[in-house]
Amino acid sequence: MNDQTAAPATATTIATNPSPWSVADTVSRIEQVLVSKGIKLFAVIDHSGEAHAAGLELRETRVVIFGNPAAGTAVMDVAPLAALDLPLKVLVWADGNQTRISYTPPATLAERYDLRADLAGRLAGIEVVVEAVLASD
Repeated sequence: MNDQTAAPATATTIATNPSPWSVADTVSRIEQVLVSKGIKLFAVIDHSGEAHAAGLELRETRVVIFGNPAAGTAVMDVAPLAALDLPLKVLVWADGNQTRISYTPPATLAERYDLRADLAGRLAGIEVVVEAVLASD
């Protein structure tokens, strides 16, 4: 028998913002913001590059994985299933001639894992990063 303890079911909400830069430039700007804010960059997954290497076509698609181990650990300690969504991730993708940045908002994650306000606040870094990227020149 499986233990299927889970947070209450919620609708998945994804925030998507346009970026005025190419996918590569947007990812580079995210990396620069992470460095400037002392946020750990765990990985950049180049889905389209891997698809191309396999002889397949995929629009430019990269996932940037980042976070603060101290903040994430506290969340996962209280809500172990949050490890499925942590570290934080942003998807940078080409939508025709427009680059987009998509992510799961902190409020959605907090609701998904029934987090107290103090723990939910530890997830706010994703919005800070996206806002800083889109505000940079």
